[in-house]
Amino acid sequence: MKTDTNGVTVTLKAVAAHVGLSPGTVSAVLNDAPSAKHIPKPTRERIIAAARKLDYRPNFFARSLRKQRTFTIGVIACEIGDGYSSSIIAGIEATARERDYFFVTGIHRHDPELFEKYARLLLQRGAEGIISLDFNLEHSLAVPAVAIPGHTENDGVTNIVLDHRRAAELALRHLYELGHRNIAILKGHPESADSRFRWNAVQEVAPEIGFNIDPELVIQIDSTDSTPNLGYPYGKQLLAKNRPFTALFAYNDISAIGAIRAFQEAGKQVPRDISVVGFDDIPGAAFHSPSLTTIRQPLRRMGEIAVEILVSRIDDAKEGEREIAVQPEIVVRESTGPVS
Repeated sequence: MKTDTNGVTVTLKAVAAHVGLSPGTVSAVLNDAPSAKHIPKPTRERIIAAARKLDYRPNFFARSLRKQRTFTIGVIACEIGDGYSSSIIAGIEATARERDYFFVTGIHRHDPELFEKYARLLLQRGAEGIISLDFNLEHSLAVPAVAIPGHTENDGVTNIVLDHRRAAELALRHLYELGHRNIAILKGHPESADSRFRWNAVQEVAPEIGFNIDPELVIQIDSTDSTPNLGYPYGKQLLAKNRPFTALFAYNDISAIGAIRAFQEAGKQVPRDISVVGFDDIPGAAFHSPSLTTIRQPLRRMGEIAVEILVSRIDDAKEGEREIAVQPEIVVRESTGPVS
């Protein structure tokens, strides 16, 4: 409900009186109830136009108390502002808004204790479902949950996973076809949910394509920095080894961009001297100089799917799918080129 300029509360009954229909009919339309499908479209449009004109707003708290619902989803991410999480959260926000749900966020920074604290806090605040981002869930939660990504089977949890084997194949085959044979690898932080699975995929696919991975050119990221500084020191570390390589496949776009800066400071040109492939296709990847060739995850769509699944499970009280796979694609830009 809404108070108008004269201090009079605009109720659902007031909207019903304005259009000359019953409050039940108006309520069905404005709450998008299943029964609204049987109301003629011109009537629905007239009700919506009247509600807009009168600036009617439903009383959310009354609806929540009546249905014993909060219409709230909890989202626990590693970070909020990094390109990976923000892209997923954009999809979560848009779809939650369409479904008349709120979402509240927490941060875990790959710390299990911090994750548990936020999970308890969100449940105490009435979260009806939880979405985890880049965290290895070790157990089920007290409410329906979706893990992006998820690699362990837990009751009540739907995992959204990328086809990492396909992703590795796309990246390595692209470099192979450009003539690269000596490639360096930046492995993800051990606590990052995809790290082990992406590395396993690279190891599996490389010999099939024709690469012999040099262990000296495999660098383990052990920082949780969410800026390009994540890859900068490891780019310098690779160069300091004085082992020949003509390409780098980085764990994510942020580490790829940081490594490129290290290469450029050392007088190397990308891609003339070293080609670089990132992972994720965060918004800044296309605007970096050179623009970044990367493996695109459908991050926004993953957020949308997560909400669709969670709301369906909350509203229908049904067990959801255990796993949903999404497919990667390669986006070729300026950071890769043929071996010179």
